[in-house]
Amino acid sequence: MNPLVSTEELAAHPEWRVFDCRHDLADPALGEQQYAEAHIPGALFAHLDKALSAEKTGKNGRHPLPEAKAFIGWLGKQGVKLTDTVICYDGGNGAMASRLWWMLRWAGHENAAVLDGGFAKWRKEGHVVTAEVPQFEAGTYAGKTKSSLFASLAFVEKKLKRAALLDARAPERYRGEKEPIDPVAGRIPGAMNRFNNDNLAADGTFKSPELLREEFEKILSGRNSSEVINYCGSGVAACHNALAMEIAGLAGSRVYIGSWSEWSADPTRPISRSA
Repeated sequence: MNPLVSTEELAAHPEWRVFDCRHDLADPALGEQQYAEAHIPGALFAHLDKALSAEKTGKNGRHPLPEAKAFIGWLGKQGVKLTDTVICYDGGNGAMASRLWWMLRWAGHENAAVLDGGFAKWRKEGHVVTAEVPQFEAGTYAGKTKSSLFASLAFVEKKLKRAALLDARAPERYRGEKEPIDPVAGRIPGAMNRFNNDNLAADGTFKSPELLREEFEKILSGRNSSEVINYCGSGVAACHNALAMEIAGLAGSRVYIGSWSEWSADPTRPISRSA
């Protein structure tokens, strides 16, 4: 399906499964509090740290990818079926929702999309919200992961000199001028920069597929989209770039979930900074 849906489309399909992915990196409890106050009817909450990440070891990044069995088990507990259409939204630029969208596709769930404009647009347009938590019967999710979407640390190290690495962080973080979150500043050698916020128009919705394609192709300079490995600080904004590429018709990119927070945790790994 189209990886992006409008508020009008979602409002017209109350049978679709919906997940609220609101999250604040500085206040991890805030998203769940906001969900309890008001959310889109039928939505369950997907916590970035609790549901969409594995345990941190200090070396595997800030939001490591869960084991496939654990994530597929979580989907089953939420009552998600392989035939369901699943819509993800958040309260910001769509990066948190994109993380779940990417993980659903990684788990073999093709009928997944992100709500364009998110919760902010939904409320601005006056659509119904509720504090009621829906109940779904738990089951067994029959998914199977797609390794072609995922880039492990070993894969990145092996492809370092040949892959088209795309860094989704802000330009000053990419250049290594400052690093407000991770202990070490810099980037993976050879990486190009595509700040994920540049995927959006002024109103907070995604740019048109044509404009996104033009902008990504300019950065890739003839490289095939299947060669792209998206990364960021902890594997969230990278999913936003992967989504934008899909919207643009540039399919087949991978996401390195460990991203800079995993890469920079080992001082023996090479890093680059702009002069």
